[in-house]
Amino acid sequence: MSIAKTYNPKEAEEKWYSYWKANGFFRSTPDEREPYTIVMPPPNVTGVLHMGHMLNNTIQDVLIRRARMQGKNACWVPGTDHASIATEAKVVAMLKEQGIDKRSLSREDFLKHAWEWKEKYGGIILKQLEKLGASCDWDRTRFTMDPELYQSVIRVFVDLYNKGLIYRGYRMVNWDPEAKTNISDEEVVYKEKNGKLYHLKYQVEGTDKYIVVATTRPETIFGDTAVCINPNDERYTWLKGKQVIVPIVGRKVNIIEDEYVDLEFGTGCLKVTPAHDVNDYALGKKHDLEFVDIFTDEAKLNDNGLHYAGMDRFKVRKEIEKELEEKGLLEKVENYTNNVGTSERTGAVIEPKISNQWFLKMEDLAKPALDNVMDDTIKFHPTKFKNIYRNWMENVTDWNISRQLWWGHQIPAYFYGDGNDDFVVAQTAEEALSLAQQKSGNAGLTLADLRQDEDVLDTWFSAWLWPISVFNGINEPENAEINYYYPTQDLVTAPDIIFFWVARMIVSGYEFRGQLPFENVYFTGIVRDKLGRKMSKSLGNSPDPIDLMNEYGADATRMGMLLTAPAGNDLPFDVELCVQGRNFANKIWNAFRLVKGLEVIDAPSSASDKISAAWFDARFNQALTEIEENFKHYRLSDALMTTYKLVWDDFCAWYLELVKPAYGSPIASETLEMVKSFFQRILTLVHPFMPFLTEELWHDELFGTKEEMDCIIVAEFPKVGAFNEQIIKDFAVAQQIISEVRNIRNSKGISPKVALPLAINQQSDIDLAQYIAIITKIANLEAVTFVTEKVAGATSFLAGKDECYVLLENNVDVEAERERITKELAYLEGFLISVDKKLSNERFVQNAKPEIVENEKSKKADAEAKIKILQDSLTTLG
Repeated sequence: MSIAKTYNPKEAEEKWYSYWKANGFFRSTPDEREPYTIVMPPPNVTGVLHMGHMLNNTIQDVLIRRARMQGKNACWVPGTDHASIATEAKVVAMLKEQGIDKRSLSREDFLKHAWEWKEKYGGIILKQLEKLGASCDWDRTRFTMDPELYQSVIRVFVDLYNKGLIYRGYRMVNWDPEAKTNISDEEVVYKEKNGKLYHLKYQVEGTDKYIVVATTRPETIFGDTAVCINPNDERYTWLKGKQVIVPIVGRKVNIIEDEYVDLEFGTGCLKVTPAHDVNDYALGKKHDLEFVDIFTDEAKLNDNGLHYAGMDRFKVRKEIEKELEEKGLLEKVENYTNNVGTSERTGAVIEPKISNQWFLKMEDLAKPALDNVMDDTIKFHPTKFKNIYRNWMENVTDWNISRQLWWGHQIPAYFYGDGNDDFVVAQTAEEALSLAQQKSGNAGLTLADLRQDEDVLDTWFSAWLWPISVFNGINEPENAEINYYYPTQDLVTAPDIIFFWVARMIVSGYEFRGQLPFENVYFTGIVRDKLGRKMSKSLGNSPDPIDLMNEYGADATRMGMLLTAPAGNDLPFDVELCVQGRNFANKIWNAFRLVKGLEVIDAPSSASDKISAAWFDARFNQALTEIEENFKHYRLSDALMTTYKLVWDDFCAWYLELVKPAYGSPIASETLEMVKSFFQRILTLVHPFMPFLTEELWHDELFGTKEEMDCIIVAEFPKVGAFNEQIIKDFAVAQQIISEVRNIRNSKGISPKVALPLAINQQSDIDLAQYIAIITKIANLEAVTFVTEKVAGATSFLAGKDECYVLLENNVDVEAERERITKELAYLEGFLISVDKKLSNERFVQNAKPEIVENEKSKKADAEAKIKILQDSLTTLG
């Protein structure tokens, strides 16, 4: 059977992915093998594949495929997150297009629309991951609001409440007026924005004097209930014990004193708006001030905003500036840059607001999660993220876990009266009724008397249970699956959710299972464009991963993502990386076509074929040692690059050329079997990175008939074998001789077809004789002779310690050769000076690793030897 001239990625991808799925290669069930488990960071159910997903899931697939080939029971659990804020926004927008206002619907009717939307659009991203080649156990696909997972969340809430760790409190929160919900501190993104600093005049009660107060938010004067000065500020001693009148509002408020006020900022007088500023809230509690709420949920002024009621806060800011100026109460306005809190989800400017919310106490929960990362029980890759993690965990605050939404896990708190404490927490309404009857002392309460809290839980409150809940480990803590697959091995995620998700999963792992949730965390970098900007749809600088895969193939795109993706460092992506990936796929394909097209004769290998095979076997195991070390330290980009060089350089450019017979001649059967064996090992090595191409070639008739389940996806991953380092070093000399002869041909315009004579004055103890046939064949030499003296009139070079001479007879341009040697001498002499400087630096010699110092000494000796050869060559030229 012939093989196509070019590789068709689309055809191979569709064929083999369907085959893998249909034959259960992705499935995992507990057995006697060592488990290897990854839980996919669940993308939002609203999401479509972007470059970040592409990078993250490519890395996960490489790890899971390698583990599967190592004989482990590889289990990769996929799933999606219900994404409360994002999904509710999508559904509200959809309803709006249909002329339906969310407020006109009951909760039940709205959720019916939400579930319909989820069923229609929620699986898009998972289908896209199939095109990437993601070898997930799709039978295990989970959704954070699946019945089992929903029940897990409710059970955990009740458990933590009963332990006294969850409480309801009236506190300052971050209000997102676009999503109409509060969000946690971690979901607030601070952005530097150009604004203004308004200097307002507050009249001192009973006098005609004014004090000036600076603010960036003049619209909040309607909530002012005090003006604060620093007791140590001598400028305002006269103000102590007095009152001032809030401009426009006319409210008389007290002057209070607190060292919180910065003497250097603004005027030294601080307007205090306890209901709408985090710091003012603390002052209000401390000084027992009145809290005046001035905003609606949409961040419009409410009735406390007087004649501005119903107007958006930012419009009020513009209008109030005019009114203050007209009334003579605006001293001046300055340009001012400050950090403004925005919603990570919607981008809206956050409005501080006091509200009754549910909180989880984190301080005690965080301790085991902190200790076990800092002592490397859980390993971070790279380790630099440990300090970021520690800083957050050591300063962790209570987690605001309630959200004013309908889509999500409804908080299992049931109110039976109007008092702040008239509620109970239970897993079901029936349990709640029994508790409410006990707590209230009213046995006559019925289910109709109970009102469940309208709010839902923060999306991350379900996500923090993900490694446990996907195996139903909350509801059934001793089930076979949780005991087999948990803890998982590797988590691959982005560092921007280290607090939202990673830290909290570690907390929940120790709280609910008494052990870590995963052994390693691999932090990916951010995918950036050539200008260093983060790739995003809003900037228009992000290619569609599906388009990339359609253009270059999934294997090439996977490789393009990984070639420059070191753990924890940003990925400077360029589409040329996908081109490089496609070229690599074509290189392997064409090498396979070459091998398959060889005529074969029943014969043993020649001596040169045997030594070539011995060299490549050693080189393969040397590279594999390096690859395994890179995998051990989660340097997947380096592992891929080592694989790439082994295949492109060592196998294709060298080994195949060494054993390829002359045109029209057959290859010895023994040699061909060795080539096929090496090719199969290479395919298994490449498979985790490029699964489709390797599976396609694996099944070719060249490798014999395969059984239905004899696929490369479950073939054995290569294991490092003992290898002869000396043959690699010796062969490098032969390679250098060949390369130098080729360079001489190129520099002098001599055809590769012209056979050249070579003389070697051997100074090394290498058995060069066994490489002569190889050197002669690949360098196209008419003869190789060994000499004991310099060869006059020849072009010379140094290969290791051996002096080599190419006899060019009348082909030598003496002046051009002299110029070439002079330039090379100048470079080597400059290089020698830099090495000498390094070796003469006592600090370098004393502090550097011994192997590094020895390497520099070796560089010096090599440079000195080459300089001597070149100087002698100049003398010979006359």
